[in-house]
Order: sequence, then C-alpha cells, then structure tokens
Amino acid sequence: MSTLDVARAELALGVLYLNKAEARDKICRTIQYGAKFLSDGQPGTAQNVEKSTSLARKVFRLFKFINDLHALINPSAPGTPLPLILLGKSKNALLSTYLFLDQFVWLGRSGIYKNKERTELIFRISFYCWMGSSICTTLVEIGELGRLSSSMKKLEKELKNTDKYKNEQYRSKLQKSNERSLSLIKAGMDIVVAVGLLQLAPKKVTPRETGAFGFVSSLISCYQLLPSPPKDKAS
Repeated sequence: MSTLDVARAELALGVLYLNKAEARDKICRTIQYGAKFLSDGQPGTAQNVEKSTSLARKVFRLFKFINDLHALINPSAPGTPLPLILLGKSKNALLSTYLFLDQFVWLGRSGIYKNKERTELIFRISFYCWMGSSICTTLVEIGELGRLSSSMKKLEKELKNTDKYKNEQYRSKLQKSNERSLSLIKAGMDIVVAVGLLQLAPKKVTPRETGAFGFVSSLISCYQLLPSPPKDKAS
C-alpha cells in the first residue's frame, strides 16, 4: 500500500469511529473527568468545563436505556452458568434503570424540570444503579475469566508438544481473556468513580481521585470502541 492509501485507510477508520454516538460520548466523558481532575472540586474554568460537558453527554444517552432493556429480555449464551446469567441480567436491569433515570436528571439540570431537590434525589438513585451495574460487571468478568482460564489450561494440555500461540483457538481465547481483563479493570475503576460522585467516602475518594479514575476508565472505553484495522491483502 502507498502512503496515500495508508492515510486514506486511517482517515476512514477515524470517520467510522467518530460516527459512533457511543465513541463521541466516551470522548466527552474523558474531557469531563479530565476537567474534574484538574479542578479538584474547586470553582473555576475546569469545573465549568466539567459541568457543561457532563450536561452535553446526557443528550447522547437519550433513550439509550432501550439497549440494555433489549439485552435483558434476550436469552443468554448457551452453556453460561446460572449465577453468571443472573449477574448479567442484573447488570442490564440496573444499567437500563440508570440510563432511564438519567433522562430526568438531564431535564432537571437543563432547567426544564424545576424541582432541584427531586432532581438531586433521582441523580443519587441513578448513580446507585450505575454503581450496582459496575459491581455486577466486575463479578461477571471475574467469573468469565475463571471459565476462560480453565478452558485454556485444558487446551494447553492438548497442545503440549506444539506451539500453542500458533493455534487459532488458543489465540482467540487469549484475546478474549485480555479483553475481559481490561473490562474488569474498567468496571473496578467505575465503582471508585461512583463512590466518589455519591460522596460515600469523601475523605478517601476526593474529587481529584474521582477525576483520575474516571479519566483512565474513559480512555479504556475509547480504546474498546476502536474499529479493527483492515487486514492487508497479499500482493
């Protein structure tokens, strides 16, 4: 491929990425928590950026609760243990509830709904739901990583006298393991962010720490949404 062809392919991937509402939302989330880290909860330009970006993000999430509602009523993958199914469905239910309530938070924060006390109450309930969904995600990922580890060990025994990294099935399981490990780290960070935003441990999780964890979690989300580059064709 020529330099121009490479540039075109990379720009096409960039356009594909930025066309996703989810990707734009996560980019805004990165800005939001980066500003929170810089402001450390103190009034100023950084805090204004944090608040305005947080409000702007809510528009991207209008009616997004339907996605998790759809996942909630869909059957789970065959062979999934019952505890993991229940945890997965609980995560979908909690996340769908969070996104549904977040629409009313947006109405309150934008001034359409005038009851500030009720808006704050809905905000806290919604973030408890988000924290609960992150806890469920953490437990699901731990369980799935355990299942993957067990199946990889069995496969390693079968491939004892060969190079396991040349086996397509082993490489696929290894990739899934890496992806789930990254999701586990992100879910753990999101729990800390929820604790910080709900001020459940204000002395231990400060606004700056909340911003730092949220910023890294957002970068992970941006990375997870990157489209796969096209494979080079053999000349």
